[in-house]
Amino acid sequence: MCDVNNNNTKKKAGIYCHIPFCRSKCRYCDFTSYPGKLALAEAYMACVYKEMRLRAKELSGYTFTSVYFGGGTPSVIDAKLIAGAVRQLRKFYSIAPDAEITVELNPESVTAEKIAVYKSVGVNRFSMGMQAASDRLLEELGRAHTVEEFRRAAALLRGENFNADIMIGLKGQTLSDVEAAVRLAAESGASHVSMYALTPEDGTPMYSDYLNGDLPDGDTVASMYEFGRGLLRECGYFRYEVSNFAKEGYASRHNQNYWQRGEYIGFGVAASSFLAGRRFTNTRELDDYIKCVLTDHYPVVDDERIGEQDAKFERVMLALRTQDGLELAAYRAEFGSEFEQDFSAAIEKNARFLEKTEAGMFRIKDEYLYVQNQILIDFLQ
Repeated sequence: MCDVNNNNTKKKAGIYCHIPFCRSKCRYCDFTSYPGKLALAEAYMACVYKEMRLRAKELSGYTFTSVYFGGGTPSVIDAKLIAGAVRQLRKFYSIAPDAEITVELNPESVTAEKIAVYKSVGVNRFSMGMQAASDRLLEELGRAHTVEEFRRAAALLRGENFNADIMIGLKGQTLSDVEAAVRLAAESGASHVSMYALTPEDGTPMYSDYLNGDLPDGDTVASMYEFGRGLLRECGYFRYEVSNFAKEGYASRHNQNYWQRGEYIGFGVAASSFLAGRRFTNTRELDDYIKCVLTDHYPVVDDERIGEQDAKFERVMLALRTQDGLELAAYRAEFGSEFEQDFSAAIEKNARFLEKTEAGMFRIKDEYLYVQNQILIDFLQ
């Protein structure tokens, strides 16, 4: 077993593990997930365990401060398979004693027994897909749960550190629907809320609604967002990234690592990684993934080294999504140049949206953070 006590000199990173199984495909889902293939879960997880072992030697110089099981729906498979993955990680990797370990859940597949198994191996954070507080909207989204099933699952998580997802920009959604969702998340005891706008992806059933003009326009969605943000603030959630709100001390460390352009390793089908200036992604094909791992090959299909200019943009783009923004001294230390010189044209063009703080941070002004994509496009150019 790795010695987690001698990790002061090790680099910090996160771990993501993709569980691609689900009961049914939501109408908006563009993620790599496989409804109807739950019978393959045990064989798949055996391959995930093996992939973890295959990469253990090259990752011996890291201490991992967060672990995140996403999907798909991790809670739809046997909880013992998730527990087994955590045990494999603890056996072959240096996992920080206080690591944040998160499992995504869907309300209809949550049980007290599963939660007990997760907690027995150190899972200390949960993320549950609520999406809406209206059965009508949940049906429109193709969700497999009802509002009452969310309440039941939230009751099982009462007192735990858990996130509730809320979606805005839905067909037929009103401000009253947004308020109901925020109130339900707060009343359920969630320590963290992710509120994000529906993105209609080409190839999904929801994309037809977009093409038909059945979804709210951009201005309406922006109004929903600002309304929801105000309610979340009233309920004690502070915004620390454009779509993420948390009670004090409950911001997601795993997600913060992404926004700080920290390193991470991904395991499982379609999982992405960012290590030593390289970004690489596993195959999205379940059969190909299993064949590669069983023959002792990495299942990577895309692998690129990030050049300096792209690295600078990534640093800026990720930081400016957050409430705090970009730390100018950290940018200077990483790249040996000044942010305000490197991106002078974009800064000048967007000056009315940006501000520099006395603490040495450069950020998008509070009232413009929701439309940060429209601002960041100039930094890419």
